Amino acid sequence: MRSLLRTIALSVFLLLIAYPATLAADDHGSIVIVFKDGHRQTFALNQIASIDFKAPAVVVYKDGRREKIVAEIARIEFDTAGVGTTMPTRAHYIGKWEVGDGNGHTFFITLDDDGDAKKTLGVPHGTWTLVDGEARIAWDDGWHDAICKVAGKHEKRAFEPGKSFDDKPSNVTEAHNTQAKPI
Repeated sequence: MRSLLRTIALSVFLLLIAYPATLAADDHGSIVIVFKDGHRQTFALNQIASIDFKAPAVVVYKDGRREKIVAEIARIEFDTAGVGTTMPTRAHYIGKWEVGDGNGHTFFITLDDDGDAKKTLGVPHGTWTLVDGEARIAWDDGWHDAICKVAGKHEKRAFEPGKSFDDKPSNVTEAHNTQAKPI
């Protein structure tokens, strides 16, 4: 546990040192703390001075404010959208997506912040995670989909039960996020 906290602290420290010179007031870089109970808390990088991981952990803001973190931390994610990254982040995929079924019909996939996924076709529940810049969804009926950004557009790749994400998709269709997000 102590080693994990040191690794997290070192990672945060290195990130905070590496980015201050490049962050502008309107950049979207953030640190997302994921707690063991599943909830998440996001902190803007350009507002944080330091994070102290002694129990209880404390976030120290540049304006001098302090915020205690009393729940157990599962992991820390770095969302550096707008800070020179080219690969979409997890936050990029959260929302309601209009996608095709491979037979000319459309349906909707909703990706929630907590990793839940819902769809309006077939068995409605699944879970999702970000892998190599794409949203990978495992549906309770055995199907799995990937929503990814390809050449400035998004597509949904569907894989039937028994296939992996490394196999050829069963179908590929366009994907559109129906919830506009600020740039």
